[in-house]
Amino acid sequence: MSTTAISRHIIHRDEQLLDALSKLNSLPGNEMTLFIEDDEHKIVGTLTDGDIRRALLSGAELKSAVKDIMYRSFKSIIKGKADIELLKECRERGITILPEIDEDGKICGIVNLNVKHTILPVSAILMAGGKGERLRPLTLDTPKPLLEIDGKAIIDYNIEALAACGITDITVCTRYLSEKIYDHFSKPVAGINVKCIREEIPLGTLGAASLINHGEEGTSLIMNSDLLTSISFEDFYMKHIAEQAAISIAVIPYQVSVPYAVLTTDRSQVTGIEEKPSFSYYANAGIYLISNKLLNTLEADKRIDATDFIQNAIADGHKVTYFPINGTWIDIGSPVDFRQAAEIMRHHRNMSDK
Repeated sequence: MSTTAISRHIIHRDEQLLDALSKLNSLPGNEMTLFIEDDEHKIVGTLTDGDIRRALLSGAELKSAVKDIMYRSFKSIIKGKADIELLKECRERGITILPEIDEDGKICGIVNLNVKHTILPVSAILMAGGKGERLRPLTLDTPKPLLEIDGKAIIDYNIEALAACGITDITVCTRYLSEKIYDHFSKPVAGINVKCIREEIPLGTLGAASLINHGEEGTSLIMNSDLLTSISFEDFYMKHIAEQAAISIAVIPYQVSVPYAVLTTDRSQVTGIEEKPSFSYYANAGIYLISNKLLNTLEADKRIDATDFIQNAIADGHKVTYFPINGTWIDIGSPVDFRQAAEIMRHHRNMSDK
């Protein structure tokens, strides 16, 4: 956020309530919060129109100083140290505007939870190298992630979801028709300058992550770019951290129904029979949280699929957990999936327009 945009929210503690009302009136409806600074430009309180209204009803005057009614026990974000639990608490309490404070107590940014509902300290990698052969002829001239659903590229739905979680370090791994993906991201999407890299040889569903420099610590989110999902990345990340996992896999429930009576046996003896049973499993949703330490073990330019990488991690004793997706998940792999996704997004748009 620019210095000018931040200054619109700042008022000195000695200014009058009338001045504060004028400043509040100049702000958009979902940003009507002022941050009160002292003579050293440190933030010492916050003020909303509700605070002023309650003060006036209690006998304050429009000439009263802002410092006399400001809210001193305000919530804030420390620069570079986003507190996910705090952000979640603020959303639940209806607090939507928070100051980002530097080590000197001065404001350096503003977090609008209406726009960015959390700040996840992860880098994101989107895999976009596949040919999308099952969707031909749609993908003859267009890479599958750039196919449009309800007027928007499939991959852009995912970029927007990541941006809403405060994820700004996003890399797209390309191969097939990569120049079109590079061109698509030549301009910011959802305010993010998305980076692109190209696989010179096919590297499988995870190998392209070896082309990216990962930090020694922290976590990366890796996902297929050609799916639509309403997964809570925040809950996914919080569970990953709580479990102290090396890898967390987002999963979807998958049920298999057998259209026959199934026997249970012991040698030649039948011990039971069940008519048309159903079996429930968790299926891989193509979304992962992986520790950077583990990603740094990938060999450069060597093909490896996510399933093999995970199997190796389990064999080496690393903790691998799963996170069920509660909501929408569509892997757009066929014309039927594509039509279903288009119908779902049209439905969501119609509901939001009402």
